[in-house]
Amino acid sequence: MIVRLMGEGQFRVADDAIARLNEIDNAAVAALGQDDEAGFRSRIEELARAVREAGEPLDDADLSGSDLIVPPTDLSLEEARELFSADGLIPDLPA
Repeated sequence: MIVRLMGEGQFRVADDAIARLNEIDNAAVAALGQDDEAGFRSRIEELARAVREAGEPLDDADLSGSDLIVPPTDLSLEEARELFSADGLIPDLPA
């Protein structure tokens, strides 16, 4: 999966890291649903950190399409509501 961190670049993330990213994404959706701006931003920061740790940065010249875009941490709750679906940024994985 290719993940873009807005304002930072793209990372290739192995499939075995997706479940962890999905957990963090679900926590961000929960914070958003509770109007918890600090919690939401914290989860977005955690998601970006997890992408950096699990992913391999792509060269800036690589024009691969992104499968997932992680917004910046200064995103407002109103803007986040427009971006996030009920499943969050990452669709829930089948059980």
